[in-house]
Amino acid sequence: MDIVSRINSRLAHLRPSEQKVARYILSDLNFAASAPINELADKAGVSHASITRLARALECTNVRELKLLLAQSAAVGERFINDKPVQRTDMPAIYQAIHEILDLNAGLIRDEDIETASQLVTQADHVLVFGVGGGSTVMAQECHNRLFRLEVKSNAYSDPMLMRMTASTVNKGDVLICLSLSGVSPDVQAAAKIAREYEAHVVAICPQGPLAAVADIHLPIQTREADYIFNPSASRYVMLAAIDMLAGEVAVKNQRKCREKLRRLKHHLDEHRKGSERLPLGD
Repeated sequence: MDIVSRINSRLAHLRPSEQKVARYILSDLNFAASAPINELADKAGVSHASITRLARALECTNVRELKLLLAQSAAVGERFINDKPVQRTDMPAIYQAIHEILDLNAGLIRDEDIETASQLVTQADHVLVFGVGGGSTVMAQECHNRLFRLEVKSNAYSDPMLMRMTASTVNKGDVLICLSLSGVSPDVQAAAKIAREYEAHVVAICPQGPLAAVADIHLPIQTREADYIFNPSASRYVMLAAIDMLAGEVAVKNQRKCREKLRRLKHHLDEHRKGSERLPLGD
């Protein structure tokens, strides 16, 4: 239950004393979740009974359940609830955040792990790329976009059922590239376990966590959540960099095979857009 949304939606229909408690709770979730009921009543200027009535009005079993739900909402962070106006961050600050997260991750992935992962990819008959959610879905498509031009047969999937289905069709020696900015992605993890039953290799680009634990090769990334909630996470650039590192090594290993494919791709793109030969290669 999203207790904050429930309080907001029912606020106007509460008794005056219950409204006082509700407004105080919304102003300080952390205190309301952790304080004894008598302290909360004193701060809100109401009786203990008003807090009990509020819990019932919000369809909580008792005050204890209300406080538990408040603690869960507080864990999300009050910066998502505070309605104080914020100023737009400067554009240079966005570049700075990207620069800082890339610096934080520089050297985190070992050369030998990139070498091993790229060897598995170039030797595989088929590579599946899995990622769910906003950032990882886009990055899965980007990883496929990097690989198909390098003479690597690949497909990207973000639908949980399709991931399970395709994972069950792998052959020995195929490769799964699993992407997760959190390292906690149950759908991707479940598909990876299925593929390992059939002796496919799993390469995970993610932070330390449950997904990394099921991978044969873990290419670690470190994320950082900013307090400013209105910009997309700069951490997705770290995953992009890790994909580029892997694709770059695959390209070197597969250069004799992929050079002609890259030439064809460039030829037909330039013919289509009649642009400079230095325009990006299909991007």
